[in-house]
Amino acid sequence: MNTKKMTAGEKFPIMAWNAVSGECLVPADESGWRVLIVYRGQHCPLCKAYLNTLNEMLEDFRAANIAVSTVSADSKEKAQAEVAECGWKFPVGYDLSVDEMRELGLYISDPRSPEETDRPFAEPALFVINPEGDTQIIDISNAPFARPDLKSLLKGLQFVMSKDYPIRGRA
Repeated sequence: MNTKKMTAGEKFPIMAWNAVSGECLVPADESGWRVLIVYRGQHCPLCKAYLNTLNEMLEDFRAANIAVSTVSADSKEKAQAEVAECGWKFPVGYDLSVDEMRELGLYISDPRSPEETDRPFAEPALFVINPEGDTQIIDISNAPFARPDLKSLLKGLQFVMSKDYPIRGRA
């Protein structure tokens, strides 16, 4: 099944996920600049390393007035275990559905075995949402090895914000 890819400049769709902290994540309803990272789940060591780096940089993003959150298809129990193990301080949502993955234009994989995970999961993606609620930057990968460098992303977003840089790649 083909999935429609989002276009830069589109409004980020209204979706809500429960977070490990007990809050509800609704990126479209938040204000200001925000980054939503979709990660594969607890089974992925590359996701863990990426999100550990995000956690180390969290104060840098906050200092730049950029909110960050994450979501995966993992169950509440898996997401809670990951947060407890890694000590992540950013919101971690769970139960991203296959329909939501398709609406976001994500690549979807089936587990290779029950030991990997128990459900289809999204491959990595990153969405930057501007204060108007539009998708400023969209990065969607079909494999865990290709993701934006978080230091470069932060530097780029600081440039975008300081120069009122337009949304690129609308066509």
